Amino acid sequence: MSRTVVFSAYGGPEVLEVVETEPDEPGPGAIRVRVRAAGVQPFDALFRGGGAHAYVPATFPQRLGNEFAGVVDAVGEGVTGVAAGDEVVGWAMLASYAEHVVVPAGQVVAKPASMPWPEAGVLSASGQTADTALEKLRVGAGDTLLVHAAAGGVGTFAVQIARAVGATVVGTASERNHAYLRDLGAIPVAYGDGLAERVRAAVPHRVDAALDAAGTVEALEASAALVADRTRTGTIAYQPAAERLGVRRLGTERSADRLARLTALYEKGDLKVRIQEAIPVEEVARAHRLIETGHTTGKLVLIF
Repeated sequence: MSRTVVFSAYGGPEVLEVVETEPDEPGPGAIRVRVRAAGVQPFDALFRGGGAHAYVPATFPQRLGNEFAGVVDAVGEGVTGVAAGDEVVGWAMLASYAEHVVVPAGQVVAKPASMPWPEAGVLSASGQTADTALEKLRVGAGDTLLVHAAAGGVGTFAVQIARAVGATVVGTASERNHAYLRDLGAIPVAYGDGLAERVRAAVPHRVDAALDAAGTVEALEASAALVADRTRTGTIAYQPAAERLGVRRLGTERSADRLARLTALYEKGDLKVRIQEAIPVEEVARAHRLIETGHTTGKLVLIF
């Protein structure tokens, strides 16, 4: 049997329950992974509460989670390059909070041997979201990038990926996270009134691109005020003001190639993964309460 997180009605964290399910068998081209760790994202809580119903309706009993790491324990017909016993990092949309997941073989890559399970479990979703966003915003060497909510899951990855390609990064965060951002190589700036002016003081030259992971009007207005080229301002958080201000809404384009680039950065030492807390899956409701505070540093991860 397999422990699986489900919910049968929209609501608060209390609607989440861990149930026993029969593991599926992998079909042609698919593999089954015994999950060791699964990342917890703000979207998971939004979806559970019904906030994404208009564009991603739930089918009850609904599963959750979009990123995982584990050990391959079964391989379907025709699969090559992946074998039982391999340690992998991957994604399973709305299915990753489970002890076993079945996914196409092309949705996993090898886990770096040096990467602990909790860190591997949180790499795929936030890492690929950050990498996609920087690609769409054309961030490269010599650019100055502004990242809002830079100490969060996506922000942490965005700062480091941008630094790895030679960009200067300014990151907004609460004062308690400024030392953390400096450690990542970013110039920290506090939230609040006068944000755009503080960014200008921190980097007197121009800001070339801005990525919002905070979802606040303040962040979007600062991005619009600081970046002249609207095609280089983007947000991954839902905020109606984005359309009014001409800030692009950015999604995630997942691929094994993109994920492999992230694991390569990790192996080179250019990508650190910060875990705020590793939480037993039986305490999934507590994990959702924490993610809903909006004040996590790095990532939360469920352990199986």
